[in-house]
Amino acid sequence: MVNRHVVGAHYGLRDWLFQMITAAVLLIYTVIFAVDVALAPKLDFAAWRMLFAPQWMKLATSLFLLSVFLHAWIGVRNIFMDYVKSNSLRFVLDVLAVLWLITCTFWSVHLLWSI
Repeated sequence: MVNRHVVGAHYGLRDWLFQMITAAVLLIYTVIFAVDVALAPKLDFAAWRMLFAPQWMKLATSLFLLSVFLHAWIGVRNIFMDYVKSNSLRFVLDVLAVLWLITCTFWSVHLLWSI
């Protein structure tokens, strides 16, 4: 009988699924945003402000930004797990990446919802 010792975090399928879901959200939003910008008569500050004024656009942009940050976190974490062999250095890099992404999340939400 073979006694297998499985080690590691086993994020594979879940990470892949989250990457695909966030990629789909990013694609859908990009198409909607591109069409919205293409149909805009002019692109000055007032037009950009009006583009993000509707509640549905703020919600869609918030979902887009959260998808970007989640997508980035999964990718960065996987890179760290693959290439950084020192556990303590990987932990520090993970913490710094999480803090940076959380800061970006709050900053972008603040900018978006203050319009």
